[in-house]
Amino acid sequence: MQRRDFIIKTAASGLAAGAFPNIVLAKKHKKYSVALIGAGWWGMNILTTAIASGTVKTVGLCDADQNQLDLALEKMNELTSDKPNLYNDYRELIQQEKPEIVIVATPDHWHALPTIDALKAGCHVYVEKPVAHTINEGKAMVAAQKKYERVIQVGLHRHAAPHNKAGINFLTSGKAGEIKMVRAIIHYNFFDRKPKPNADPPKGLDWDMYCGPSKLMDFNPDMHPKGFRNYLEFANGTIADWGVHWFDQMLWWSEEKHPKTIYSTGGRFHEDRVADIPDWQTATFEFENFTAEWEHRRIGGGGSEKHNIGVYFYGTKGTFHMGWQDGWTFYPSNKNAREEHMNHTLHQPDGQNIPELWDDFIRAIETGSKPAADIENSHYATNMSLLAMMSYKLGRSFKWDGTKQSTVNDPEAEKLLQRVYRAPWEYPGL
Repeated sequence: MQRRDFIIKTAASGLAAGAFPNIVLAKKHKKYSVALIGAGWWGMNILTTAIASGTVKTVGLCDADQNQLDLALEKMNELTSDKPNLYNDYRELIQQEKPEIVIVATPDHWHALPTIDALKAGCHVYVEKPVAHTINEGKAMVAAQKKYERVIQVGLHRHAAPHNKAGINFLTSGKAGEIKMVRAIIHYNFFDRKPKPNADPPKGLDWDMYCGPSKLMDFNPDMHPKGFRNYLEFANGTIADWGVHWFDQMLWWSEEKHPKTIYSTGGRFHEDRVADIPDWQTATFEFENFTAEWEHRRIGGGGSEKHNIGVYFYGTKGTFHMGWQDGWTFYPSNKNAREEHMNHTLHQPDGQNIPELWDDFIRAIETGSKPAADIENSHYATNMSLLAMMSYKLGRSFKWDGTKQSTVNDPEAEKLLQRVYRAPWEYPGL
């Protein structure tokens, strides 16, 4: 292997530890009242970051699980003197607390309704990725943002990450040459677990509220907390969880918004699990100027491959890998040239760049500027995941009109753009 030409090292050790080198807003500006909907692991990561930034006062926490609320309140007591009120129903929280900012960190099937209701109430929203569970939900969220003119930041924190931004600059500068193919991968070795039998929901969990607009599922201990992504009623599997990050990078680099043709296939290695997402999945997206591929598998780990996660950009001058905990690396075609590399600039816990994204969110609110992970472009990135899942369910390819955001002469595929909500919840109108 050639010795690398340069290494841009991770910024000061405080950055990796979760410091806020860029946020100075708290010294100059008001604190915003903030409420968290979805008080589990990731929601608390976001709220913890917001509190550390000095830009917010927490007025409310909401979750269908009282156990999660109790844990969240314990954490809050360690971090701040704020005394948020606790809610089971997000509608009551919005009505009673009237927060200026709402964080939506629920399972995917609960993203659309709280976001739209918060916008209607005049709130700015930080909503986790993927934007929505179905494409027409995302369209409704985009329409609501335009109607109510509030800021929505989507939790695609890699869009604000220093090493990702530098990597996109490297690609758009032409240093990798002309790129006609990109390929995103997630190769993890998930050993199968013995399936757990269905059970009664634990005390304190309002399971009817948790399921919400989805089908009222039988509760299984693998579903909650943290396991919802393994169930198609609540999420869309690995391609929507991880894929949306890498699809966002592809669209960011290319400045294209929509694929024209989509095909995906997949299956399950572990047939005895009660979960129903694909353990392995491939997808191909034909764009105007390039072809994109996706592959994930929960067996074999990274194998002999140099990287087991990220997106490869294949150019005429070499191959560029945009990674996660391994930063980015350019492997030149010219054997006499040297590799180029930039280390990651991640925060702990969980290797993320939420501080940069939150900083950008507050700046967008205060300046009226477009946020880094705005709702419209994040919707397009999410669509790639959802279009792939549509093809997976159909068992065939189909064509997509990105301008109209509809399938091309394909009524069977068109039906999958939304689903029937369980009463009394109503699917958001466009």
